[in-house]
Amino acid sequence: MHERDTMPTAMYGFQRTGWMELPFLLASIPAGFPSPADDYIDRKLDLNELLVRHPAATFFVRVVGDSMTGAGIRSGDILVVDRALAPENNRIVIAALNGELTVKRLRKQSGRIFLVPENGEYEAMEVTQEMQFEIWGVVAHVIHSL
Repeated sequence: MHERDTMPTAMYGFQRTGWMELPFLLASIPAGFPSPADDYIDRKLDLNELLVRHPAATFFVRVVGDSMTGAGIRSGDILVVDRALAPENNRIVIAALNGELTVKRLRKQSGRIFLVPENGEYEAMEVTQEMQFEIWGVVAHVIHSL
């Protein structure tokens, strides 16, 4: 793989150590001009509840590289990966390919499997029977700073 390819650098298991409920505004926030009205808090929001649907099957991984920038995945981001989700066509997955972990879009075409980057500087990789290949999970969310 290319040295700037997007690859996991560290993995973290999911462990709920307590509830951390943060304020959640009732109103939606438009990306255009602000609304002068809605300025009150409706309820509390637990980020675990929002990001983790299957706690026993969820892990987090930090990525390095730029092969998935077109999908909004940048170097340093944390991915929320759910092993309970089906690795369907066009989903972004964490895969082990010949002993190396990578994050790519899964493409299934005419009985063939491809791992496809989201950056024009990289080419898709066809998974052949000679390769060691395993899907570790489906990327459910991306967490990154602005």
